[in-house]
Amino acid sequence: MAQLMVRNVPDELVRALKQRAAKRNRSAEQEHREILKVALQGPRRRRLAEVLASMPNVGEDRDFAREQADSRG
Repeated sequence: MAQLMVRNVPDELVRALKQRAAKRNRSAEQEHREILKVALQGPRRRRLAEVLASMPNVGEDRDFAREQADSRG
């Protein structure tokens, strides 16, 4: 595995990383790996059923009925 060294990290950022790691019972190094993994793997692809279930109920089907305009002049 490759190693990564990050330089010139502000002290407050290092403190925040260590606090976050401690809350999750991890080392700062392990927490750093997890943060990078989540940030770089991209969004999780959701199943269609999840997307449909998350849509709000905004009315009945008849509320969205299309009225056909008469195209005759």
